[in-house]
Amino acid sequence: MRLFAAVLPPEDVARELATEVAELKKLPGADALRWTGRPGWHFTLAFYGEVDDDLVPDLSARLERVAHRTAPFRLALRGGGQFGHGRALWAGAEGDLATLRLLADRSETAARKAGVPMGEHRRYKPHLTVARSRSAVDVRPYVAALDAFTSRTWTVDELALVRSHLPTSGVAGEQPRYEAVARRPLTGAG
Repeated sequence: MRLFAAVLPPEDVARELATEVAELKKLPGADALRWTGRPGWHFTLAFYGEVDDDLVPDLSARLERVAHRTAPFRLALRGGGQFGHGRALWAGAEGDLATLRLLADRSETAARKAGVPMGEHRRYKPHLTVARSRSAVDVRPYVAALDAFTSRTWTVDELALVRSHLPTSGVAGEQPRYEAVARRPLTGAG
């Protein structure tokens, strides 16, 4: 299974972002970007890639312990940025980013301990991808527009283990499909 750990924004926050993205799509050159759909909006904490079926139960149990040890925290979508010269346009976050980073580190460590091969550790950069491009695109107008965007603040109270189903139809623009295979409440009890 192709898996990752994530924080999923609540539906009303996703609606706020959808309104902002609709405005971004009106900017000149927006058709050069592949816009991600609302079902794909998430903060990836740790990307696991293809995980052998026999490792999933241990990974899931370890993520449950991570959630048990992590207290709920406050978060909002705020501003935006880019990676790779416009290859990824994203919305950022504000709030308790220290706890969000801790949750990301713990999610990565859980995978390593479960035997999931992980690449080189990189400092976590909270972002929610809203658009991608195969080539370099000048996304400065989009980043500037996102600067004024802030969603309502919500309490992150769960950690999701998400399965990614990559497109198979060959239809241009088809989006991956995401399925939360486990949701673990954050309790801060340990």
